[in-house]
Amino acid sequence: MSAGFTLSDFTTGYRKQRVFDQLNLPTLTPGSLVAVLGPNAVGKSTLLKAIAGLLPASGRLQLNDIDLATLSGAARMRHVGYLPQTLPQATTLVAYEAVLSACRAVRPDLSRTEIDTLIERVFDALAIRSLALRPLSELSGGQRQMIGLAQAIARRPALLLLDEPTSALDLRWQLALIDTVHAVIAERQAVCLMAIHDINLALRFCDQVLLFGNGGLLAAGDPHDVITPDVLRTAYGVESRVEHCSQGRPIVLSDRVSALSTH
Repeated sequence: MSAGFTLSDFTTGYRKQRVFDQLNLPTLTPGSLVAVLGPNAVGKSTLLKAIAGLLPASGRLQLNDIDLATLSGAARMRHVGYLPQTLPQATTLVAYEAVLSACRAVRPDLSRTEIDTLIERVFDALAIRSLALRPLSELSGGQRQMIGLAQAIARRPALLLLDEPTSALDLRWQLALIDTVHAVIAERQAVCLMAIHDINLALRFCDQVLLFGNGGLLAAGDPHDVITPDVLRTAYGVESRVEHCSQGRPIVLSDRVSALSTH
């Protein structure tokens, strides 16, 4: 039995535009938090949508001993948790009901008691218990983003796909979210692909990096090996440095747009 997540010979896109053609990724091991980096319009969101089964695609999608390519709809979503960029709708549902509905939709195998226990744990892990009985219509964008994350992880998927999960969050909640996701993934030995723009968050917290550019996948592997001035110049068209802070941790400093940039 293969462990982790493997994507190979993967082709997807839209009716008039193929975004990825025969894409291959290194096997992502259980317990990995993987940053999906790259400039706008290189296909980060498309990749996550296609893996989630929301776009037509071909190729091999192996999650542990499961061939995701053979599954569709609710069957795939039992194994895959997906958080899109769009926030949960500002409805009159309270936050707890929204998460409960999401769980019951894809985990009919669980009893109400089991689902309630899962939700309680997730609300505590994300430190959002105070939001449980508040209508989504009364929550801020960042709070609704946290509820969306709760919907994705409460179902205990083996593969978690997060599309810009920190976009509506302030610095404190960005750190809390990534810290919690990392802990959940490690505990469950799941795999998480997280599209993110903040290179330094990826460098600090993620186990692996997939860096995309206009030419497709530019580099993959350990963040400290992948995130280099040369690769960042190719991907983003900027001149940058990788320095070290007072605690010895690497940090990227971007100085200027590269003279060779075509962006």
